[in-house]
Amino acid sequence: MAYDEGLAERIRQHLGADPGVAEKRMFGGIAFLLHGNMAVGVTGDDLMVRVGPDATDAALARPGARLFDMTGRPMRGWVVVDSSAVTEDETLGEWIDEGYGFAAGLPPK
Repeated sequence: MAYDEGLAERIRQHLGADPGVAEKRMFGGIAFLLHGNMAVGVTGDDLMVRVGPDATDAALARPGARLFDMTGRPMRGWVVVDSSAVTEDETLGEWIDEGYGFAAGLPPK
């Protein structure tokens, strides 16, 4: 499955040259990991964000967000945001910061 390279590039630009961030092909797309923990990624044309179990309901209330479900088993703590909801850099940045913040609170792998 191909992924939106333009969206991936926008994520790279937002994250800058953070030495703790690495890219890895995952879920048929690309993921951005902070110290080995996934923060955000791109699958198809959509944004994946790791928000954590406690922030799932609030994230799902935001425009374009749905529960991440690749295998028929929804994963609480992860959301997919429709590409149409992240056309503005400010909105995309908020989602990236949320995923980055959650990953930053996890122990490095």
